[in-house]
Amino acid sequence: MHFEKIHNKGQARLFKNDFLEMLTKANPLVIWGMYIPILSYIIYLAATKYNYSTGTILLVFLAGMLFWTFFEYIAHRFIFHWIPKTPGATKFVYTLHGNHHHYPRDKQRLFMPPVPSIIISSTLFGLMYLIMGSYAFMFFPGFLLGYLMYGTMHYAIHAWNPPFKWMKGLWRNHHLHHYKNEHNGYGVSSTLWDHIFGTMFDLKREKEDKEKVKELMFEKKDK
Repeated sequence: MHFEKIHNKGQARLFKNDFLEMLTKANPLVIWGMYIPILSYIIYLAATKYNYSTGTILLVFLAGMLFWTFFEYIAHRFIFHWIPKTPGATKFVYTLHGNHHHYPRDKQRLFMPPVPSIIISSTLFGLMYLIMGSYAFMFFPGFLLGYLMYGTMHYAIHAWNPPFKWMKGLWRNHHLHHYKNEHNGYGVSSTLWDHIFGTMFDLKREKEDKEKVKELMFEKKDK
């Protein structure tokens, strides 16, 4: 979605109803606090109820984390950046992700809000259980932790400079996605799938617009 002006202050109004509007916002600590007990309990069940070994739990858990990076890429590319054809679809895409490109410094909408998050995650767990049975009790927690790390990384990319030099490419890839070309750079927590599917920016050839990057980052006083 293209906007005549990218707003560096404020946030989009998604619903007229104040209660519904409140449900579109989330604090990262709330989301972590909500999911860590859930994924911990699911792993506990894998170990006690289904008697999986520590090695098996770890291996399947890591596979779930890797799968998250693929899911993140596919969702960002084909759902979040779906080109709508109708007013209703336009509203849906804007509510889901377009508002973030319109107001990239809105810290309250970098995580999926609790209510839709629980609905979507429960549905995904059900699908995983149907496909892989009890292995879902190890795979889904890894997938969920991947999501939490993605959300945290997304926050960090907008809020801070990269803490390590080797992470700079990840930061630049997302910043270029915002102000250069939204049809490249879909990876947020990883650029693996951008490289595989040919949507990675050529960072050696892309000039770094430091002023534009600064506009997309939160001010220190907002931290």
